[in-house]
Amino acid sequence: MGEVDPAFIQDPEHRPKLFVTDDDDDGVPLIDLSPILRSPDGEHDAREMEGLVREIGRACEEWGFFQVINHGVAAETRRRVEDAARKFFGLAAEEKRKVRRDEKSVLGYYDTELTKNVRNWKEVFDLAVTEPILVPASPDPEDHEIIQWFNRWPDNPPELREACEEYARETEKLAMKLMELIALSLGLEANKFKDYFNDQTSFMRFNHYPPCPSPELALGVGRHKVAGCLTVLAQDDVGGLEVKRKSDGQWIPVKPTPNSYIINVADIIQVWSNDRYESVEHRVVVNSEKERYSLPFFFNPAHYTVVKPLEELIDEQNPPKFRAYNWGKFLMNRGLSNFKKQNVENLQTYHFKLQEQSTVVGA
Repeated sequence: MGEVDPAFIQDPEHRPKLFVTDDDDDGVPLIDLSPILRSPDGEHDAREMEGLVREIGRACEEWGFFQVINHGVAAETRRRVEDAARKFFGLAAEEKRKVRRDEKSVLGYYDTELTKNVRNWKEVFDLAVTEPILVPASPDPEDHEIIQWFNRWPDNPPELREACEEYARETEKLAMKLMELIALSLGLEANKFKDYFNDQTSFMRFNHYPPCPSPELALGVGRHKVAGCLTVLAQDDVGGLEVKRKSDGQWIPVKPTPNSYIINVADIIQVWSNDRYESVEHRVVVNSEKERYSLPFFFNPAHYTVVKPLEELIDEQNPPKFRAYNWGKFLMNRGLSNFKKQNVENLQTYHFKLQEQSTVVGA
C-alpha cells in the first residue's frame, strides 16, 4: 500500500491516537427500529412510534450518529455482498485496476497508490445505486450540460453485480425509512424528503483497510464530514470508526454491534434542519494485525436539488443559517478535486454558512 509520508508525523490534526476515550456508558446511541417493521401495512403503534421518533431526534441532535438494529435488511443479503467484496479485494492488483476510476469514469476501483494519498490507508470500489447517475458536466454555474456516470463492473467475482444490486435495493428502503423518521422528529410530514430522491445521486462504497505496519502514523480515513444527506454504514467486527463527540470533542470508538448499521447525519440534513441536526467529524483508525472491511451507502438527492434550510423550520426567531446551493454543482466541484489540483479551496458546506444577520441568497 506504500510508505507513510514522513511529513504526516508532524501533522497533529490527523494523528490517530489523540484524545480517544472508551466510554461504554456514553457511546453512540443504539436504536431498535422494530416498531416500523411490525406492521407491513404502515399502521404502527402510536406510542411506540412517538418513542422511536424521540430517540431518533435526540441522537441526531446530540451525536449526529447512531446505530440501528431490527432494521429490515436481510442478514443473508448483507452476507452475500460482503463475501463478494472480500473476493474482489483478494484479486491481484492488476485485475482490480482494470476497473479503476478516472476523471471521466468516476465509479470503480482506486487505492492509495493511485490517489497518491498515503494518509488514507485503504482501497476502495465505488458503484452507483441507481444507474446511471445524472450529474452536471462541470461545477460552472453557466454550464447546463448533464452527463451520466455508469458502473464499472469487474469480471470477477461473477456474483458481485447481482449481490450489490439486491443489497442496494434493501439498503435504499432502510435509508428512506430513516429519512421519514428524521422528518417526523423535525415536526415535518413523514414523506417530506421523498421527492428529493427521485433521481438520486446515491452510491455505495466497498472499503478495505489492510493491516498497517505503522498504525500510529496513518489513518484509514482522516477526520472529515460527509457532504451528502445520510450514510448507512455496515462494518465488520474489527471496528475502527471513531466519532468526535459534540459535548466535549473526545474521539469515541463505535463498537461493532452484530447485524447493525451505523447511521451518519450528513451535511445536507444539517442545512435542511437549519443547524438543529449537525453533521459531525469522524475518522477511521487502522490496525497493525487485522484487515478491516466496511460498506457505506451514501444516500444523496438528485443533482438539481437546491439545498437550503427548509421553510417550515425558519422564522424571525430562527432565521436561515445557510445560503442555498445546487447539490450537483457542489458534487462536481468536490469530485474534480480527486483527480487534479483546483485553483480554489476544495468546496465545503461551511462555505455556505451565513452570518446571523444575513439572509438566504439565490442558488
